[in-house]
Amino acid sequence: MPNHIELLDLLLKNREIQEADRERFLNPSYDDLYDPFKMLNMERVCVRIFEAIEAKEKILIYTDYDCDGIPAAVIMHDFFHKINYENFFIYIPDRHDEGYGLHMDAIDQFINDEVKLLITFDLGITAVEETTKAQSAGIDVIITDHHLPKEELPRAYAILNPKQDGDLYPDKMLCGAGVAFKLIQALVKKYGEYWKINNGWEKWLLDMAGVATLSDQVPLLDENRILAYYGLRVLQKGRRPGLAELFKKAGVNITKLNEEDITFTLAPRINAASRMDDPMKAFLMLSTTDLAKAKTLSDHLVKINDERKIMVAHIMKDVKKTLEKREDKSLIVIGNPAWRIGVLGIIAAKITEEYKKPAFVWGADGSGEIRGSCRGWGDVNLVEIMAQLPENSLIEFGGHKGAGGFAVTHTEIHFLEERLLKVFAGISTQEKENKEYNIDATILINDVTNENYKVIEKLAPFGMANPKPTFLINGIKIFAIKEFGKEKNHLELAFKNNKGKIIKAIAFFKTRDSYNPVLREGNIINLISTFEKNSFAGREELRLRIIDII
Repeated sequence: MPNHIELLDLLLKNREIQEADRERFLNPSYDDLYDPFKMLNMERVCVRIFEAIEAKEKILIYTDYDCDGIPAAVIMHDFFHKINYENFFIYIPDRHDEGYGLHMDAIDQFINDEVKLLITFDLGITAVEETTKAQSAGIDVIITDHHLPKEELPRAYAILNPKQDGDLYPDKMLCGAGVAFKLIQALVKKYGEYWKINNGWEKWLLDMAGVATLSDQVPLLDENRILAYYGLRVLQKGRRPGLAELFKKAGVNITKLNEEDITFTLAPRINAASRMDDPMKAFLMLSTTDLAKAKTLSDHLVKINDERKIMVAHIMKDVKKTLEKREDKSLIVIGNPAWRIGVLGIIAAKITEEYKKPAFVWGADGSGEIRGSCRGWGDVNLVEIMAQLPENSLIEFGGHKGAGGFAVTHTEIHFLEERLLKVFAGISTQEKENKEYNIDATILINDVTNENYKVIEKLAPFGMANPKPTFLINGIKIFAIKEFGKEKNHLELAFKNNKGKIIKAIAFFKTRDSYNPVLREGNIINLISTFEKNSFAGREELRLRIIDII
């Protein structure tokens, strides 16, 4: 392995961090966040919100039900509480009965409730008809979103979305809660003195901006890196009792919280609220300051997340049985009206991981309408695939390159697989190729040291566009093997370095039989892995996390 300075240079080069940007990347500074007023329409939005507050108008905050929209709702809730404004309400649509986006029925309800200002977060950029209806009924609509706009924009009072045409904001890749944070930053900058808000108070909201940035799979570069970096530091202070309870139950030391604790522990529990129950439960868990309520709500989220895991395991069992009987095809389309739509994204992700091909998975919502989720494999753009389907194949669709959602009629679902396969056949082989392992360097088992871990740690937090450094260790001998966990379904390998020290490598939900050939003590293997620190019983141990064995 290269020495420490060379290793750092190599890792930065592999992530295409230019020489001029290295200092900013390695030492994120809150002061490097951009002026929020560089975002198109920010001034107009701030003035309208200020006017609404002064006139004590009814303000409705409407957010998505996931781990981006819900933290955005918490950001707005905390801001209004800070300025002692009470005439605001949070509305989060039901994933099963309403689905994603702004809905006509909800608009009717807001008209009856005499809402004067409707502000959306993490959605709304395609809600043309709904916005028109609200505006014509006397509700000013401010849309804040980060999804790609279509050709026709809603005729809203104002739109905050760095991806819209004409917006010169330097960072286009903020998540929904990231845009919410920029809005509060702007409001505090413009009116903070008037509201008697201490300069820098908004930094306490970085925990929610950080959670959403890490959960929503946006690139952890530029402003997103700063939001995630400082978001983790605010989270480590444990100021939200609901989060403190939730992490305690999961055995996570909140003072040493890292990005994986957000993506693997917190995000699934927040998302479980909308998948299995009511998204407002997650909002209340994050926003409450009441210790008893925090405990009850975090207990509930843990419980329904466990139920979600059981449901996913049952569905995956059905999936495997079905696919065993089917002819092998270049992509997978599978579904059942009995499958809960809230878990379909998880199922699609598990299928792509296991079968190494794109998956389209469908179920039925509360009204019996067929809805689905899809996940990609290789370099294929799912949204482009769905866009190339014959007209009327889908009622609606959307998403990102590697993940999306769709709705389809009961008649058209029978033709979906055939049509997708036809479109897929026209895509170049290169785009279809399986994901490669982005290996940063080939190392020796002797290079697994605390000194090298400290170099790697300088690049944290890790995520999209800044993946955890991955290493290949060729020709190492397995010294010992064991399975651990209640069900003995996790794998631990042990190796010896040249000083006789044991280095462990682990893989969750894998056993010695998961690999071909089956692993045996004394086998010589090539290991692809990352470094990680394991804290147990007050002791820290450096180990490897297995990505694959080849």
